Amino acid sequence: MKSSIQVLLALAIGLVSGMLVSGAGVPALDALMPIADVIGTLWTNAIRMTVLPLVATLTVASVATSAGSAELRRAGGRALGVFVLLLVTGGILALVIARFTFADFSLPLEVADRIRGSAVGAASAPTLPSLGQRLVDMVPSNPVKSAVDGALLPLVVFSLALGFAMKQVAPHRRAPVVEACRGIADAMLVVVGWVVAAAPIGVLGLAYALGARLGLSAVGALARYIATLSVTLIIFTVALYPVVVLIGRMPLRRFMAAAAPAQALAAGSRSSLAALPLMIAAARERLGLSETASGFILPLAVSVFRVNVPMAWVVGVVFLGKLYGVPISDASLMALVLTSTMLSFSVPGIPSGSLFLLAPVLVDLGLPAESVGILIAVDVLPDMFKTLANVTSHLTAAVLTGGRATLSTGT
Repeated sequence: MKSSIQVLLALAIGLVSGMLVSGAGVPALDALMPIADVIGTLWTNAIRMTVLPLVATLTVASVATSAGSAELRRAGGRALGVFVLLLVTGGILALVIARFTFADFSLPLEVADRIRGSAVGAASAPTLPSLGQRLVDMVPSNPVKSAVDGALLPLVVFSLALGFAMKQVAPHRRAPVVEACRGIADAMLVVVGWVVAAAPIGVLGLAYALGARLGLSAVGALARYIATLSVTLIIFTVALYPVVVLIGRMPLRRFMAAAAPAQALAAGSRSSLAALPLMIAAARERLGLSETASGFILPLAVSVFRVNVPMAWVVGVVFLGKLYGVPISDASLMALVLTSTMLSFSVPGIPSGSLFLLAPVLVDLGLPAESVGILIAVDVLPDMFKTLANVTSHLTAAVLTGGRATLSTGT
């Protein structure tokens, strides 16, 4: 919580000071904006540099060491189906809400011109590849080149193939590769921890530069984005309860009481992983779910299932498209829902983790990569609702796919 408060203070101080400088007309203060830009960009780049090695090594290690029994494969298949269905549903919900919320959103012409001028090519609409080309691009002819180009999805496909192939290799040959991948992933997570620790400084630089560019118009723009994403996540989370009752046949009061401790910890820590022990205890002791649900599906969900990703990406892209004056079509947003659904399975389990993967996608949509820093800078409050949605969806998936042990009475 302390770090969240620090980030919120940095955001507020940066925005307010930047907006004041914007209208002051003092050359000495205006000279601070390039410095703030450098600080914010350095911090954003530090985040981005960890994404590719972290995703690749985590994917290889997790697939190569996954269980292979028929029961677990069936449970995993059912869980994957639920994951995908919830991800796509959330993305479509976000598309509808974001289109409605930002329908009349606009910026003063002079402010919009300054923002569009800050990123080369941001003012033109993107040309998206055909569906056939997207399918071809999923399988990389050169995975090293895909990594260099920052193409995440082909790299994930290659990592999955390598992980499954490693399962067929003799254990004494597989173990060193898996351990090496785990070591690299652990090291990258340490680096991410360093970067996250510097979040107040990076957010201060990003917020100051943003406030200086937008002036007072930043207040309304950012407030609308934060409110839209937060409300979307809340609506989706609440909608999971009737799913649990009607499809999972779980009493509402029992589910609410079991989920509440994990939800509170998740919202406070902004980490689904931190809430996993409470979710496992709730599944076993309060919900009466099977060992498969508590010991396999919940850890699997926490590892790969980030239901917030399509919602956060769609709302963020619609907002940035309006902010930078780049038209984003409904077809592009539907493609974004599918892309974010696939990439969501490789999101690092850290606060604002999904936004770390968004920068290359923004470039494909004609938006500047550095604009992801705007979303990161204001993500403290929405990220609490993201984690809340994640934890609730994890428990929902466990109820729907994990089966029951001996159910206890009461609530």
